[in-house]
Amino acid sequence: MIILKYHVKLLILYWIVQITSLSPLRLSAQPELNAAKVDRNVVFGMYSGLALLMDVYYPNDPNGYGIIHISGSSWSRGLSLDAGMLNHKRHVKLEGEVFVEAGYTLFSINHRATPRFNYPAAIEDAQRAVRFIRYHADKYGINPERIGAVGGSSGGHLVCMLGVLDGNEILEDDTPINRMSAKVQCVIARAATTNFLSVDIGESFLGVKVRDKPSTIEYKRAYQASPINHVSADDPPFLLVHGDKDPIVPYVLSEDMYKKLQEMNVPAKLITIEDGVHGPGVINSPEVKKELVLWMNWHLKDR
Repeated sequence: MIILKYHVKLLILYWIVQITSLSPLRLSAQPELNAAKVDRNVVFGMYSGLALLMDVYYPNDPNGYGIIHISGSSWSRGLSLDAGMLNHKRHVKLEGEVFVEAGYTLFSINHRATPRFNYPAAIEDAQRAVRFIRYHADKYGINPERIGAVGGSSGGHLVCMLGVLDGNEILEDDTPINRMSAKVQCVIARAATTNFLSVDIGESFLGVKVRDKPSTIEYKRAYQASPINHVSADDPPFLLVHGDKDPIVPYVLSEDMYKKLQEMNVPAKLITIEDGVHGPGVINSPEVKKELVLWMNWHLKDR
C-alpha cells in the first residue's frame, strides 16, 4: 500500500510537470513589463469563433492616453495549435515598455496571420483593435480621440496602415464597436514595408505573386496593401525608424515614405540608425527611446 501511494504521487507529479511544460500560454511565456498591472488575453474580437486577444499594460502614473502595439512577425504564425502568440515576443518589452514607463496605457495585440490568413485579415484585426479600444476608452481611462500606434517590421506596416487608411470603412457587421473610427492619431513605425510594388517582400501576406501589369488583380492587391499609396494631407504625424544596413526590409522604403509624407505636408521624421540592421534592437539605445517618447508626447497629447 505504501509503495502504491508512492507511485500515485509520482504519477501526479509527472503529469503536473508535463502539463506545465507543454502549455504555450503559461504566464512565464508572457513578457513582464514595468507596469502597475496587466490584463492578459482580453478578447477584442471574434472571427468565426477565433478569439482575437490583446494584453493591456497599465502604467504606474497614467497620463490618460493609449497606444496600440503590434509586434513584427512577417505577418505569420505557425500552423500548430501550440504556435506562439505575437504579443508574447520580446518586441513588446523592447518597443512598448518605454511608453508604459512614460504613462501610456499599452495595448499589445495578436492578429490573424499567414499562411492561414492573408491580406487584408491582419489589417482588419488591427483596425478592430483600435475600434474596440476607442469604444471602451472610459474603461481603460484613456482619451478616445487621441490613440497612438507603434510597431516594427510587419507590425510597422500595420501601424502605418492604421495611420493612412480612412478608418471609417463600412463593414458588413455594422455593430456599435465597428462604427467607431479605426484611424490613429500618431504613428511610430520601425523598418516598415511601405511599398510592396518596389521590393520582393510579402507574397505570403498578400496571397499572390506580384505582377508588373497594373491591370492585374495581383498588382492592385499589392498597391492597396502599400501604405505609401494611401498617404493624404489629413494623416497623423509619422515617426519612421530604420537601420541603413537592414538586410530584410530595405532602408529606402522608409526614405520613400518620408518623402511622400513631406509632399502631402504630413508632420514626419525619419530616424536613421547608422549601420543598423533589422529587429527591435535598433531602437534599444536610451537616445532613440527618448526620441520615441518625445514624439508621442508632442504629437499625441492634447496641447
